[in-house]
Amino acid sequence: MPQTKHDAAPRRIGVSEETNTDAKMRQCAVSRERLPQEQLIRFVRSPDGEAVPDTACKLPGRGAWVQASRERVEQAIKGGVFSRAFKAETRPMDGLADAIETQLTKRCSGLIGMAKKSGTAVVGFDQVRAYIRNAKPGWLLEASNGAEDGRNKVHFLAKAIYDDVKVAGALSSAELGMAFGRDSVIHGLLEAGRLADSFGVSYRQLIGFRRAPEAGWFSDKRETSMVGRVQPKEG
Repeated sequence: MPQTKHDAAPRRIGVSEETNTDAKMRQCAVSRERLPQEQLIRFVRSPDGEAVPDTACKLPGRGAWVQASRERVEQAIKGGVFSRAFKAETRPMDGLADAIETQLTKRCSGLIGMAKKSGTAVVGFDQVRAYIRNAKPGWLLEASNGAEDGRNKVHFLAKAIYDDVKVAGALSSAELGMAFGRDSVIHGLLEAGRLADSFGVSYRQLIGFRRAPEAGWFSDKRETSMVGRVQPKEG
């Protein structure tokens, strides 16, 4: 029997995230720990002797790697790590941690824009909920300054049907709007696939430099009570 949009959807167990056993490992210049490249930020030395971030890993020259967190970058600055890493006097560019946050924000926004152009992104409260009823999203996008009631209805609907729902909440409504070509966006999603995977890498790096509000949005008690139950469509 076909399922209507008001029927309770069966809970679907999502496929666990793929693990790349061939992931490149790099050594953090601060902690000396070897980590997957996706967990670090690459830096290069500019011709005038400044350490500049290369979040896209495309700039030529020797690279130095630091774990993707504001704390580690500040430790690198205070400890003279870049001069040692490049074996030459190297000063960090002004506002280095903030520059990394800006680059990563633009990278996340750019990937959302690419997904929109390719038809693998959805925007709008009703549109997002309708999509969730039929397929597991790659990433739910919720504005950091959006209303609690709306994001709860989106999130708990997804959690009632799927396991391991990923939520990105560090971008503001204005930043999501810019990515989608609108003035403001509160609710969106990326379909599972290559662009969503790339977004996930950049987003996880971003929240090393910017607070991830989604970590405190959804209480365990509320989530437990909602599992297995689909909320009615908002009227």
